[in-house]
Amino acid sequence: MSRGIAIFTDDPGWHGARLREAFAARGCESRFVSLADCRLAVAGEPPVVRIPGFEPRLPDGAFVRGVPAGTLEEVIFHLNVLHALQEIGVPVYNDGRAIERSVDKALTTLTLARAGLPVPATWVTRDAMHAWSVMLREHRAGHTLVCKPLFGSQGEGVVRIAPDTSLPDSEPYNGVYYLQRYLDSGEGRWHDWRVFVVGGRAVAAMRREGGGWVSNVARGARCRPVPLDD
Repeated sequence: MSRGIAIFTDDPGWHGARLREAFAARGCESRFVSLADCRLAVAGEPPVVRIPGFEPRLPDGAFVRGVPAGTLEEVIFHLNVLHALQEIGVPVYNDGRAIERSVDKALTTLTLARAGLPVPATWVTRDAMHAWSVMLREHRAGHTLVCKPLFGSQGEGVVRIAPDTSLPDSEPYNGVYYLQRYLDSGEGRWHDWRVFVVGGRAVAAMRREGGGWVSNVARGARCRPVPLDD
């Protein structure tokens, strides 16, 4: 008997609704669950993961749409739930290791660069003086910078640092500056690209076109499918 799919998210929104529709179209029931509400128990054999709505049996699989923010310990706990599910045979997409590589912008950038993919010039530091010197050097060269939270999504906290502006305070970024050289696609032509890779193969792509320089759907951008090419 099918036990359904757990969709891990704290904010289902439009993307959660689309996921549920996609699973239903394939005959799979799904349920939204927060990782914060899950529990681990290592008090006998085998160790177990408790997921609300899927007790006493675990789901057929789990789809991770969002990992809740929190303290370092809380975030590690959320990832431990994903690691534990995979260890006991529940398919997890994306798994804990993939989340670790993608939720942290610094590790994402390093991973892409090491794979030979082009990335914008990037600097990550806790040293405000070093961040300041990077900004001055880039401004003197005529470049604009973008400052982003190391962890974050949907365009929240993203700030553009033009030559006539200054470095923001580090407190909103939890003491870590993640700075990238701004790539300008032109006034009124703001866009970026998303390529979806499954099993090591690019399977779909879209162009996100923003009403401003931040091209996130949560900031009003539109998504257009585009054909895959080299």
